[in-house]
Amino acid sequence: MTRALPVIDPADLAACRALLRGGSRSFHLASFLLPRRVRDPAAGLYAFCRLADDAIDCGDDGAAALAQLHARLERAYAGRPFPCPADRALASVVARFAIPAALPAALLEGLAWDAAGRRYETIDDLTAYAVRVAGTVGIMMALVMSVRAPDALARACALGVAMQLTNIARDVGEDARAGRLYLPCAWLRDHGLDPAAWGPQTAFAPAIGAVVARLLEQADAFYRYAGAGIAALPAPCRPGIAAAGALYAAIGTELARRAFDSISGRAAVPAASKLRAVAAGLARRADRAAMAPAPLAAARFLLAAIPAGAPARPRQTLHARIEGRAIFTLELFYRLALRERLELPDR
Repeated sequence: MTRALPVIDPADLAACRALLRGGSRSFHLASFLLPRRVRDPAAGLYAFCRLADDAIDCGDDGAAALAQLHARLERAYAGRPFPCPADRALASVVARFAIPAALPAALLEGLAWDAAGRRYETIDDLTAYAVRVAGTVGIMMALVMSVRAPDALARACALGVAMQLTNIARDVGEDARAGRLYLPCAWLRDHGLDPAAWGPQTAFAPAIGAVVARLLEQADAFYRYAGAGIAALPAPCRPGIAAAGALYAAIGTELARRAFDSISGRAAVPAASKLRAVAAGLARRADRAAMAPAPLAAARFLLAAIPAGAPARPRQTLHARIEGRAIFTLELFYRLALRERLELPDR
């Protein structure tokens, strides 16, 4: 007798969706372009990752928070999650989609680097951090889509890295005021800046803008590499992932409009610009120059942890796939347009 695969409890799923909606409106909106069989477990993954990040960022004792997170992760994989929606959802998702424990464990390693206040000398060092805190999420999302080909997983990781670099570029001022520095120290020195002098008093200067622009160029290279792999995803999943990448890349466009000043204020992409970015992302074709396999060296240890083979994926009729994608697309555009008319804050 075949054992039923675990599913997320509806009440837990509602709590996870609320975290997604409040934590990342861009990703939440893009998720409406994903089929429900992917959108629901993605919310469960996001909820645990979000709470883990908050535990490190908002807690007073990083070491204790990390120890607690490792205990929660161990219990989720043992099928005995802590009694909270995110942990129960995580336990369901990792069991259903055979997600190796090495992936969320690597994410916690990246959070440990945050707790230690680590700074990054080179772009390779920063990429290694981004692989852990965001590339892992990209890979886990691909596994939820039943994608297991190494090249496709490398590109999913690259999309997470690109998004993380974009976030770092956007949050330079916010991080500086909190005493954090993520820009590569070697790049700062290249532009006549002293990393040792970086802190809450740091004010914007053109040299900082040049470093931010350089970081966004690196992010764009990862977006191109990741975008070339979207064709390897299941057809119903491609619009949502393309939209997510386009929405995040639009942050870089907004920063360029501000002369790459992410210290004086936080860049927010207007809803109308998001509409244009999503439309362009859905229409964009893969850059053939980015098709050549070039897996991230920093991600090889993660790819090696993923066994071949994939859980069974439920089949959909062609009519259901087309109808569902149309509904998700219309709902996304409706919500974006409504937010613009109501002039709601976005992030």
